[in-house]
Amino acid sequence: MKIFITGGAGYIGSHVSMQLLDAGHEVTVYDDLSLGFKENIDQRAKFVNGSTLDLNYLKKSLSDNFDLVIHLAAYKAAGESMELPTIYSNNNINGSVNLLNVMVELGIKNLIFSSTAAVYGYPSYLPIDENHTVNPINFYGYTKLVVENLIQWYAKLGKLNYVIFRFFNAAGYDAKGRIKRVEQNPANLLPIIMETANKTRKKVEVYGDTYDTADGTGVRDYIHVSDLALAHEKAIDYLSEKNSNLITNLATGEGYSVLEIIKRVEDLTSTKITYDVVKKREGDPATMVASSKIAYEELGWEQHFSKLDTILDSMWNIYKGF
Repeated sequence: MKIFITGGAGYIGSHVSMQLLDAGHEVTVYDDLSLGFKENIDQRAKFVNGSTLDLNYLKKSLSDNFDLVIHLAAYKAAGESMELPTIYSNNNINGSVNLLNVMVELGIKNLIFSSTAAVYGYPSYLPIDENHTVNPINFYGYTKLVVENLIQWYAKLGKLNYVIFRFFNAAGYDAKGRIKRVEQNPANLLPIIMETANKTRKKVEVYGDTYDTADGTGVRDYIHVSDLALAHEKAIDYLSEKNSNLITNLATGEGYSVLEIIKRVEDLTSTKITYDVVKKREGDPATMVASSKIAYEELGWEQHFSKLDTILDSMWNIYKGF
């Protein structure tokens, strides 16, 4: 199948591109390299340096008989989104509107959209499933929910078929070490801990230790990026076989606290991880874990890499070289 991937040079996008190329698909990566790296684009993929905000160039780039679009291009730092809402609304919402409109104009019906756990807000029960209310507590989550709603409306109007993935905490690296560049200025816990372990960062800031959890620090659900990539392969099969739409979480249902992960990384790297406990961040729930039952049942998806030790090993294999 001929596939167009926005944000395909990014951390998740580069793994998705590689997975689909390995499966025999033809892949075009469309990325402005504001967050991604050209070095992470598989040599087998075609690369187009472009932005979803450039409507004319986007239309020109998509005018090549594509079967399916995977939309991964977005800014994704929740804290930053609260300080720079205009930038996030422009990139995440306006860029997505451009993409959807060009798809409709060109008659490209199949879309896989990367959404986020942030659409749920504070959990009212655990594990979170797809029936949980959506009530984002940061602007990043709001931008993703806006795009989810747009996609669903376009589908109701007969313009699209979609799979929407609500990612939880993506982590890890390709087991074969084929993705070489690490994220710039990461906002997520695991890369920050890895940067502390390899001495490119002095310490980890732990946001609060008085949560209602076993050790007082926040608990999160971590999923290996290669398992996310496999889910995209399964979603392509789903869209090609069924004239149907799907929203599903991608998570493990297991949670680990900040201090648990710091201890695991210390054991793995034989390095002392320095950390300071600082003020809680507004909008951080104590625990976020989720069910992915729909993905298992509807897509036939299974996790292969998402054990925590596998995630951490794959990350350290990359980070120890920096």
